[in-house]
Amino acid sequence: MSTDTWLVAGLGNPGPGYAGNRHNVGQMVLDLLAGRLRGRFTTSKVQAVTLEGRLGIGGPRVVLAKPSTYMNLTGGPVSGLARFHGIEPDHVIAVHDEIDIPFNTIKLKLGGGEGGHNGLRDISKALGTKDYYRVRVGVGRPPGRQDAADFVLKDFGTVEKKDLPFLVDDAADAVEHLITGGLLAAQQRFHPQK
Repeated sequence: MSTDTWLVAGLGNPGPGYAGNRHNVGQMVLDLLAGRLRGRFTTSKVQAVTLEGRLGIGGPRVVLAKPSTYMNLTGGPVSGLARFHGIEPDHVIAVHDEIDIPFNTIKLKLGGGEGGHNGLRDISKALGTKDYYRVRVGVGRPPGRQDAADFVLKDFGTVEKKDLPFLVDDAADAVEHLITGGLLAAQQRFHPQK
């Protein structure tokens, strides 16, 4: 098994109709990371588009993946790519939307619950463990009594869109720092200070 290769999965739903949804912020982060690697996603044999590269000169190898399945079927492509590239769950990072933290906030963790996130639940089931990394991109809670599922399937609001590029940029930085510096250092840098 490769200990130098990381699989970074940006969660979301396929197609242009979902591209601007809160639920697709993970894929927005992957698009930015792909730009930093100066590469393009190509279709893989495992229901995903992928890009392989290195973080910096001689840095860790990464496989960026955007599953082309719907969110609740994300586990198959993620586990298939992990098997194909010989990547253990402790080198898998899921980048996803998180309603339980405020918009414009990033938190990182290893393992734990899925918090009702169907994409994470499917990844945990497919990998056979919850012990993979998560870069949680805060999209905030739905207003009033709006259903959470409806909220995450809506585009970001006008005010949010002004800050969204900075949030996506910070989340991409968090992924890179997690890989190159470890979880604790990334948490210390990106978690909000109390």
